[in-house]
Amino acid sequence: MRSMSVAASLGILAMAALLALPPASAQDSPPVRVRGTIERAEGSNFVVKARDGSELKITLAENATIVALVKASVADIKPGSFVGITGMPQPDGSQRAVEVHIFPEAMRGTGEGHYAWDLRPQSTMTNGNVEESVAGTDGQSLRIKYKDGEKKIIVTPNVPIVRYEVGDKSELKAGAAVNIAAATKKPDGTFGAARINVGRNGLVP
Repeated sequence: MRSMSVAASLGILAMAALLALPPASAQDSPPVRVRGTIERAEGSNFVVKARDGSELKITLAENATIVALVKASVADIKPGSFVGITGMPQPDGSQRAVEVHIFPEAMRGTGEGHYAWDLRPQSTMTNGNVEESVAGTDGQSLRIKYKDGEKKIIVTPNVPIVRYEVGDKSELKAGAAVNIAAATKKPDGTFGAARINVGRNGLVP
């Protein structure tokens, strides 16, 4: 019952965040990804120190979705799980995982597909359903199926694995590592966000 409640809460929050987004127009700046650490927090306003050392001012939407990332293990990746995996292409066409995100059922379908990512040069993101999981000599071999195809991804023992849970605004404090997938740049140079991921207990998303 508790897991169903968490999933339902995530679904409601995600829908509310989508409904809160302003209509797109030709003048809108394209959304940008923000990764960094909160330097200062004041209500719904935050100063985030980005990976390049710059300081970005972030304002959360009033009903923003806050998602906490919690440490997990390869045992939590089961057939039927919906996951997002950052990977590096291998010569044989497979992917070697850099990090694995396990989504709750309410977020099934989020970002489904295989596309370029910005974590590392040439890195990719594969979001899809775990069709098969097989233990191998170099790690866990996953077959991930998405709407346009499928990928074989190797998850070695040292790959960070996290799962998503409902977060709370109290977790958005100085020192917390955050990740915003789609921040909107405003004319004054600050950024708005309808959703933010925060690492729980020192985790870096």
